[in-house]
Amino acid sequence: MMRYDLPADRWAKSSYSADTSGQCVEYQLVGAEHVALGDSKDRTRGAFVFPTAAWSSFVRAVKREVLPGA
Repeated sequence: MMRYDLPADRWAKSSYSADTSGQCVEYQLVGAEHVALGDSKDRTRGAFVFPTAAWSSFVRAVKREVLPGA
């Protein structure tokens, strides 16, 4: 199965996802410029694709707990 032409064999599951939690995030690098995120429990929903720089900024903000409204 491919999502938006993303190869199925390149998806990796987040180390924070557990099979029993119902919250399973998977990701893959799309070239050097983008990161794709998807739900491994419902692959028919497609994937979100973000520029690598934007995703890195988001992850840093989450780690520092500085997101607006958080």
